[in-house]
Amino acid sequence: MKRALVCGAGGFIGGHLVKKLKREGYWVRGVDSKPHEFAPTQADAFRLLDLRDPQNCRTALTLSDGGSFDEVYQLAADMGGMGFISVSECEVLHNNALINIHMTHAAAEAGVARYFFSSSVCIYRDMQPDEPPVTEDDAIPANPDNEYGWEKLYAERVAMAYGRRHPMHVRIARFENCYGPEGTWTGGREKAPAALCRKVAEAEDHGTIEVWGEGTAIRVFTYVDDLVDGIFALMHSDLGDPVNLGREDRATVADLVRTVIEASGKRMTIKYVPGPVGVQARNFSKARIASLGWKPKVSLEEGIARTYSWIQAQVKVAQDSASRT
Repeated sequence: MKRALVCGAGGFIGGHLVKKLKREGYWVRGVDSKPHEFAPTQADAFRLLDLRDPQNCRTALTLSDGGSFDEVYQLAADMGGMGFISVSECEVLHNNALINIHMTHAAAEAGVARYFFSSSVCIYRDMQPDEPPVTEDDAIPANPDNEYGWEKLYAERVAMAYGRRHPMHVRIARFENCYGPEGTWTGGREKAPAALCRKVAEAEDHGTIEVWGEGTAIRVFTYVDDLVDGIFALMHSDLGDPVNLGREDRATVADLVRTVIEASGKRMTIKYVPGPVGVQARNFSKARIASLGWKPKVSLEEGIARTYSWIQAQVKVAQDSASRT
C-alpha cells in the first residue's frame, strides 16, 4: 500500500484530494493547522501542525516504521478569494513562503519519491480578453497581478531546484479557479462561485444581489472532482515542468452569476458595484495536461447546481441557528 501525505488536508481541495487517494487505495496522513470545517476527514491519520515551523514539517513526514512517504501533496497555503489576497499581501508572502521553503526542504531530506506542489495561474500577467492562449513557458518574464502569484512563482522555483538536486520527482500544477461543495462560502476568504451561491441563497426571490466589478472579467471555473483527478494524473506522469490545470471553456463573471441564478430557480436583479476583481482575463493552453488524457467531466452548469445545493443547505442551517439565538 502506497503512503501519501496531504498538506492542507483541512482545506477545500486538500479534503477532496484525501478522498481521491483513499479511493485509489492509499494510506493517507492529512496535515493542517485546522481540522476540516465542513466534513470529517477520511485520512487514516490527521495531525494539527503549523507548517510554517520547520520542525512541524519534519514531524508531518515522520513515519513510525522509519520509512518515508511515497508521495507528498503540498496544498497548504494562506489564501482565499480576491477579497482576501488583495488586502493580505504580507500574510500571503510571509506565511506561504515559510510553508513552501520548509516543506520542500524537509521532503527532500526525508527521501520522498514524488512531491506535488499546488501553484496557481495567478503567476501569470494580466491579459486582454481577446488574447490567444499562453503556454506554461510564457510565465517568464514574469509580471503577476498580485503578491499571491509572486510567492507561488518563487515556490515553484524552490520545488524545481530541490527536484534537480535530490532524487525527488517534482510535479507542479497551476490551478485555475476551483469550486464545489465543502469549500469556504462565507467569512471573507470565499472565492467568486461560492460567494455568489451564498448571496443568491440568502436573497429573497425577486431580490437584488451585489457583484464586484462590471461582470466582464473572464475566468475558467473547474469543478473540484475534475481538479483532483488532474492532480493524480499529473503526479503519476513524466511531466516535470509546470502544468496549467483547468477547463478549456471560459466564462465571464456575468455568465457565472446567471448560472448561479438559474441553479437557484429564483429571479434576481444584479447590481454591479466597485470591488476587487483581479485581472481582466485568463486564457491558458491546456495541451500539457491534455497529453495525459485528462478531460474535465463536469460542466459549469452541473457543477454550480451541485455547489449551490450544498451552500443553500449551509445557509439554511446558519439562518435556523441565528433564529434560535
